[in-house]
Amino acid sequence: MEYQYKELFRQNLVEWFNKEKRDLPWRRTSDPYKIWVSEVMLQQTRVDTVIPYYNRFLKKYPTLQSLAYAPQEELLKMWEGLGYYSRARNLQAGVKEVVEKYDAKVPDNRHDISKLKGVGPYTAGAVLSIAYNKAEHAVDGNVMRVLSRALHIKEDIALPKTRKIFEQAVDMLIDPQRPGDFNQGLMDLGAMICTPTSPKCLLCPVRDYCIAFQEGDADQLPIKTKKIKNKKIKYDVYVGYDENGRYLLEKRPDEGLLANMWQFPMIEISKESVLKSSDEFQLNYNVDIMDFVNDNLLTFKHVFSHLTWEMNCNLVKIVKATDLPENVCFYSKEQINQLPMPVPMLKILNVLN
Repeated sequence: MEYQYKELFRQNLVEWFNKEKRDLPWRRTSDPYKIWVSEVMLQQTRVDTVIPYYNRFLKKYPTLQSLAYAPQEELLKMWEGLGYYSRARNLQAGVKEVVEKYDAKVPDNRHDISKLKGVGPYTAGAVLSIAYNKAEHAVDGNVMRVLSRALHIKEDIALPKTRKIFEQAVDMLIDPQRPGDFNQGLMDLGAMICTPTSPKCLLCPVRDYCIAFQEGDADQLPIKTKKIKNKKIKYDVYVGYDENGRYLLEKRPDEGLLANMWQFPMIEISKESVLKSSDEFQLNYNVDIMDFVNDNLLTFKHVFSHLTWEMNCNLVKIVKATDLPENVCFYSKEQINQLPMPVPMLKILNVLN
């Protein structure tokens, strides 16, 4: 792209952003910590969903220090319902590094900030450009979509190596005086105008410099191969209660999907299963149950990014419990409400209430 066109592209984009930008709470601050929190929350999550979480989170943890040393169970409870819980754990670990290694000051250069737990190239660039006004690229899906059309890039954006092409493109185009506005302008353009389907090209502030608009093939870009097929797993969920009305819960392992979250016991159903799931439940958790109180309390699916849980929930009365496994315990409803639980468990809990 010629120098004149680069100048006009960035000028039109930044002017459009300053006129049309969405009024979002993290845009009312230049605090790198708060911008960091927002960028982590916005990963794979809609803006409208994030706003109330962001406000509650920063009210609870207004400083790096307050988050760094917060109990993890409390942190997960604050994140409850937002999903992708490893984001919260990584954010806390990264913040703790800043407090202990950088005297509670978020690094202002890509080399150091990229070393922090959970901080990838996009988050690093977003914080550096928005909070510190550094001319650093911040490439996410919206940005790749906009630039694949503007520059007619036909590389497969599903391939990790392709990101480098877009990072170099941003480095070429970015406004050195207003890098934060430029990067946010690309993000907003992708979210509001240059959408995945039916892009609103006639409303685009940079359509005069967009090759795909001139070629008439904007709706065919970007090139993206299909994701791997979503895996399905079937579970029988046992919502077991004792004579005191307390419910049996287990804490998930401290690594992997939904780490350290609490759930009702789940028994995977497969063709290789030898025992009935009710027998397996009693054997695995050292409990005896009466006949089912309700063997169809709730049936639903919960879709993650890479797999789907197909869940059939059974309400059972536990008449005997001996030598419960580690991380398994009975809790009252009041106590359960204080524990961090993933969305599928909250659905079940809602039925009980």
